[in-house]
Amino acid sequence: MTSSAARVRRAASSSAGEASGEVLRDIPLPPYVTGEDTQFAVRAVVVHAPRRWSGGVVCRNDASPHPCRLHRWGTRVLTLRGLRAAEIAALIERGDPTAVVPPPDLPA
Repeated sequence: MTSSAARVRRAASSSAGEASGEVLRDIPLPPYVTGEDTQFAVRAVVVHAPRRWSGGVVCRNDASPHPCRLHRWGTRVLTLRGLRAAEIAALIERGDPTAVVPPPDLPA
């Protein structure tokens, strides 16, 4: 059974500046990143990790083109939390959606 919820059709664009193929905008970032946001972000980047497929790289969770909205959101939140790209890649490689990210170092 195929779910129609996973498919998104291109809406009629009223602005000429909209990128080709862009349908959904990025998920807004929280005003400040809490520990709970961080855990949601870890889950987002791990569950929505890239997967090679015959048509290219897709989201492992929903087969949309990678990076999907949730993966982008999770990456942005983890970056705001202070993680570097290599640390985020290590979380994805580890594959544990419940991995705990240590709190950021606070200046003294």
